[in-house]
Amino acid sequence: MAPSASGRPRSRLSTAERREQLLRIGARLFAERPYDDVWIEQVADIAEVSRGLLYHYFPTKRDFVTEVIKAEGERLLAMTRTDPTLPVAEQLLSGLDAYLRYVEANEDGYRALHAGTAIAVDDVRDVLDNNFAEQGRRILAVLCPDAEPPETLRVIVRGWLAFVVAVCLDWLKYRRLTRDQTRDLCAKALLDIVVVPT
Repeated sequence: MAPSASGRPRSRLSTAERREQLLRIGARLFAERPYDDVWIEQVADIAEVSRGLLYHYFPTKRDFVTEVIKAEGERLLAMTRTDPTLPVAEQLLSGLDAYLRYVEANEDGYRALHAGTAIAVDDVRDVLDNNFAEQGRRILAVLCPDAEPPETLRVIVRGWLAFVVAVCLDWLKYRRLTRDQTRDLCAKALLDIVVVPT
C-alpha cells in the first residue's frame, strides 16, 4: 500500500466510501467558507486523492456543491422519519429529537445545507426547496391526515421550518440552550399556533 502525502499508508476505499469521504470534506469546507472561497482542488488535497479522481466523481464545482447539499438533505430526511402511530404531539417531539440528533452528529453538513441558501446555483436552490417542501409535507400529513391542509397552515409550517433552522444555527453557534430546551422551544412555537388533532 503506497504511503500518502502525510506519510501514513493510504487506505483503499470503495467507490461509495470514497464518494462519501469527498462529500463530507465538501460539507466541512462549505460550512466554513463562502462558496467562492472553496476550491475543488482543496478537496482533493485534503482527501489525498488526485484531482483527476475527484473530477471523475464530480465533473464541476457546481456538480460537487449540489451533491454535497443533496446528500445532507437526504441524510436529514432519512434521520427524521417518525412513527405515524404516535399521537401528533409525540410525533412532533420525536421528530425534533431526531432533527437535533442529526444537527449534532452532522454539524458541518447542517451548516453547509443552510449555507446553500447563499449559493447562486440553481441546482442547489432546487435541492433546498425540495428538501423544505418534503419536510413541510410530512408535518402537514400529520396535522391534516384526512384532508387537504388549508393554505394558511401550509404557510405557518413553512415559516416554522425556517424558524427551526434559525434556532438550530444559533444553538450550534452559542450553545446557550440545552438540547431539550432547544427542542421544547421549537415544539412550543408550532403547538401554540396550530390546532393539534387528538
